[in-house]
Amino acid sequence: MADWIKSYIQTHAATAMRVADELGPKIAQVGQVLCDALAAGKKVLTFGNGGSAADAQHLAEEMIGRFQRQRRPLPALSLTADGTALTCIANDYGFDEIFARQVLALANPGDVVIGLSTSGKSPNVLKGLQAARQKSAVTVALLGRGGGKIAGQADHCLIVPAAATANEVQEMHVMIVHLLCEIVDRWAENTP
Repeated sequence: MADWIKSYIQTHAATAMRVADELGPKIAQVGQVLCDALAAGKKVLTFGNGGSAADAQHLAEEMIGRFQRQRRPLPALSLTADGTALTCIANDYGFDEIFARQVLALANPGDVVIGLSTSGKSPNVLKGLQAARQKSAVTVALLGRGGGKIAGQADHCLIVPAAATANEVQEMHVMIVHLLCEIVDRWAENTP
């Protein structure tokens, strides 16, 4: 194995342990927020750009499908999944408005709105979370690089303690998404 491959894996493992130590309780808290909202008949809305869009879609689809357990489908929607809506809104209102417009149209009080941004400075993610607050939704941000402009702009901020987007922040966001899915799965498996 090339030395750089081993180094990459070691960095990943070290970052994962930092996430466990620094964010473990917050991840559990956000998982409980999701379970409480779903128990109350609320829905989950997710969004992000690029790889974060893929992670947002992954989270929403695991809610509708399942993660590891047989359970009922849960109400979730990724706001990045509809190319027609994204291009329509971007064309008419600007790219920075693509999530805010959808959140204003679809979010209800008590829904959970989750924005992902590895840099913490995506204007459209920030505006989407601000729109969610206007709608009295619970806001969650998965961030990296110190949280950027979005840090503190959500009810719950999960800021990966790393700066390298590709091999640290993005991979930790996937791990956090999987942990949230596992928390929800365990709850939903025992809840009709």
